[in-house]
Amino acid sequence: MTRIKRGYIARRRRTKTRSFASRSRGAHSRLTRTITQQKIRALVSADRDRDKKKSNFRRLWITRINAVIRERGVSYNYSKLIHDLYKRQLLLNRKILAQIAISNRNCLYMISNMISNEIIKEVDWKESTGIV
Repeated sequence: MTRIKRGYIARRRRTKTRSFASRSRGAHSRLTRTITQQKIRALVSADRDRDKKKSNFRRLWITRINAVIRERGVSYNYSKLIHDLYKRQLLLNRKILAQIAISNRNCLYMISNMISNEIIKEVDWKESTGIV
């Protein structure tokens, strides 16, 4: 039986995967099968961690907002602030609120006071008129 020359296609495919694994150590950068396995594993981790990054940042923003709001008063917290924002239909997302909390705390205090005072006035007005 005569020898069949495979050509350059398989070699080109392997060099493409090796360029991906050039940063690895040991067999992960030398052996084709382990390079392929590591590539699949890395891509799976990257896909999973993209979603985790979003949730981690959301947790960080919530923690920052809550810390600043609780400094102001013991009875007021993050969940009440977000509830009041939704009641007033203010479109401020958590990322923006966290940036305001870090850069300018007084501004966040003013927002929270404005919201809570308007809601208190609205409740008092409804009670005085008999609308409940």
